[in-house]
Amino acid sequence: MLKYSAARIHIDPRPLIMIKLEYFTTEDFDTLLEWIQDEQLLLHWAGTQFRFPLTKRKLDWYIKDTNDFQTSSTFIFKALEVESGKIVGHISLTSINRTNRSARITRVLVADTERGKGLAGNMVKELVKIGFEQLHLHRISLGVYDKNKAAIKCYQNCGFRTDGILRDIQKFKDDYWSLMEMSILEHEWTGGGIPEKLKLSKELGLQLEKNS
Repeated sequence: MLKYSAARIHIDPRPLIMIKLEYFTTEDFDTLLEWIQDEQLLLHWAGTQFRFPLTKRKLDWYIKDTNDFQTSSTFIFKALEVESGKIVGHISLTSINRTNRSARITRVLVADTERGKGLAGNMVKELVKIGFEQLHLHRISLGVYDKNKAAIKCYQNCGFRTDGILRDIQKFKDDYWSLMEMSILEHEWTGGGIPEKLKLSKELGLQLEKNS
């Protein structure tokens, strides 16, 4: 069973926020469907995995065979604000290869009303922590469209390095998007999953919660 983690993070002047990651279930479908109301956002969130519109039937397929610590190759989480219990985000760890000790972060999304609070980075750091400390991974990768400058900066701040760019890999209407491939390796992990200058510590209130 994965240990969900909660982090109290204060690395900039924005208000201190504490979140925790818990498994995404059928009870959370309506919230996610409310967030994803247009084709472009769906493409940014899931790439070509889903066609617009997103439906509960598609989400049933999405969570099938996930979130079993011993056997699943995908873990899907919702992010909750600890104080209010409100769902503020969504994130997945996919393509888990236990032989190669690798996995991929995908489908990172923060609720529209919660953006600008640093939650995306918070979620990524917590998932990286799960990957390295609980699943004992060696490499965690992700892909981000090059037009998404805010996301790229977020991932860089979380310690991810650029591996390369897949040029014009996705067509959207009359435009082409390129995909930036990024990764972080276990020896680059500092205990907080971010560069040393931004390293989380007990002084920043890092906590772990155990849920059974």
